[in-house]
Amino acid sequence: MKVGCPKEIKNHEYRVGLTPASVRELTSRGHQVLVQTGAGAAIGLLDEHYVAAGASIAPDAQAVFAQADMIVKVKEPQPQECAMLREGQILYTYLHLAPDPEQTAALVKSGAVCIAYETVTGPGGGLPLLAPMSEVAGRMSIQAGAAHLEKSKGGMGVLLGGVPGVAPAHVVIIGAGVVGTHALQMAVGMGARVTVLDRNVDRLRQLDLVFGNRISTGYSNVQSLEESVLAADLVIGGVLIPGAAAPKLVTREMISRMKKGAVVVDVAIDQGGCFETSHATTHADPTFVVDGVVHYCVANMPGAVARTSTFALNNATIAHAVALADKGWRRALNDNAYLCAGLNVALGQLTYEAVARDLGYEYVPAEGLLN
Repeated sequence: MKVGCPKEIKNHEYRVGLTPASVRELTSRGHQVLVQTGAGAAIGLLDEHYVAAGASIAPDAQAVFAQADMIVKVKEPQPQECAMLREGQILYTYLHLAPDPEQTAALVKSGAVCIAYETVTGPGGGLPLLAPMSEVAGRMSIQAGAAHLEKSKGGMGVLLGGVPGVAPAHVVIIGAGVVGTHALQMAVGMGARVTVLDRNVDRLRQLDLVFGNRISTGYSNVQSLEESVLAADLVIGGVLIPGAAAPKLVTREMISRMKKGAVVVDVAIDQGGCFETSHATTHADPTFVVDGVVHYCVANMPGAVARTSTFALNNATIAHAVALADKGWRRALNDNAYLCAGLNVALGQLTYEAVARDLGYEYVPAEGLLN
């Protein structure tokens, strides 16, 4: 199979779909790999590194899309990239379709076979291709929140960890999954006062065993959520319903009653966000203010630490990329139910139920297309 890796074109996106090591993994199995010139240059992965791994270098994205049987990316295809996809071509990347009807329509129209990293499952019921970026985003959420609590960034002028004689900031983390756990680790490490909310009491017990009295845990309901948000200096939104739009847990009314200069970081923004006042922002212009509350809603947070993120992502994605190249998409998905869960759009059909429901498409089970 000929595998293509174009340069990412989303705002301030420096990650790359394949590292030289991943290219070598594919070329060693007899596949051809075509990498757009400069695709990894921003993070020190140069064309000569890819050539040494066995890749060919393409002059532009058009050449990559025109020649490749499978496109491996990081972020969802932008409109000009969707227009270059063709029927039966495999697209293997993050998609986050539920809050993005325009992209969904373009992928349906293309006839491409679109496999989303964020809905591929694992034996333990987790999301192994989403987890590395959730780990990065969870840790980054505390960095970003701490920075924007500074007065010069619009915050209330509070040091996250405080100093002797002055109380630390109060951080509230909504969701105790991968994002929430990694945010929790960073916040505790920086000396903040931390409250974590979730509806999974077993998960809260696990965190309590690890962190003890260094954190407070709470069962998430309307009252506990409201009380915690109103008391917080920094709120991290880390909730996820796989493949579906994030629930709007923090209402506009709650935001209006928060402390002036408080900060919210909506890590769920890729799936539409869990704050009612959220809308996606970019690394170039990361924040906006609603009712005196600073909102940080960057839709590709891990892109800011692109080198770390690229290697972490490739560790998770390369095994499935190899399977798709070795077997073709139908056999690879038939052989692996976990990978099959990643199929969102194929041959003009919506094959992921939550996305079809959220966007009003007819749902076509993947099995019908595979057989």
